[in-house]
Amino acid sequence: MTLQDRVVLVTGGARRVGRAIALALAERSAHVVISYRSSAADARRAVRELGRHGGRPSAVRADLTRPEQVRRLFEAIRRRYGRLDVLVNSASQFERAPFSTLTPQQWDRTLAANLTGPFLCALYAARLMQRQGTGKIINLADWAGVRPYKDHLPYIVSKAGVLGLTRALAKELAPAIQVMAVAPGPVMPPPQMSKAARARVARRVPLRRWGSPQDIANTVAFLVEGTDFMTGSCVFVDGGQLIA
Repeated sequence: MTLQDRVVLVTGGARRVGRAIALALAERSAHVVISYRSSAADARRAVRELGRHGGRPSAVRADLTRPEQVRRLFEAIRRRYGRLDVLVNSASQFERAPFSTLTPQQWDRTLAANLTGPFLCALYAARLMQRQGTGKIINLADWAGVRPYKDHLPYIVSKAGVLGLTRALAKELAPAIQVMAVAPGPVMPPPQMSKAARARVARRVPLRRWGSPQDIANTVAFLVEGTDFMTGSCVFVDGGQLIA
C-alpha cells in the first residue's frame, strides 16, 4: 500500500510517539486524522504541522474508552473523507502501579485506555475498511507485554492483551485487512524520569542507548508501505531488550 492520498487515523497523534507517527505518514502524502482526549492545544499545533506536508489533516476529540464517542469519531472520518485506509492505535496510558497499593480503579482505567480503546477503534475501522475491501491496522504494544517487569501490572497486562488482540484480529479480518503490531522498548522516557534512571535503563539495553519516536514512526511506515504480505505479526523495536 502506498500512502499517497490515503486516509490514516493515528490515535493519540497530538503528542509524543503518536505525533512522530502522524508526521512520518503525512510526509508520505497521507491525509492524517489524529484523535485526542484532552490535549486540544497540542492537537491544534500538530494539525498545523501536518498541514505543511499537504493533504487534509484534521483532529477529532474522542474518549476512546467510550463506544459512542468512538462511533462518532469514525462517522466524522467517513463524512469528511469517505474512507479509511490505515488505523494506528497509538493512544496509551502508562501508570506506575506497585502491587502493594494497586487498586481496582487503576486496573480498570489502564485496561480501558490500552486494550478496550484499541479494540473499539479496530471494530469501527474494520467496518469502514471492509466496505472498500482493503485496509491496515497497526497496534502499538510493548516489549514488556512479553517480558514483564515489576510495579506496572495493569499496563503490562494491557499490552500483552494488545499482542493477543493483534493476532486474533488478523485472523478475523484476513485477507482484506492486515493487522500488525509494533512493540517499542525504551524510546521516550517519561518526563519525570531522572537522568540517572535514564542511564540505568540504557545500560540494560544491548544497544546501550535509548531509541527515539522516529524509530517507531519509521517502522509503522514500513508496515504500511514496505510490505503487503504480513499480518498477525509483531515487530519489536527495542534495541534488543527482549533478548537481554
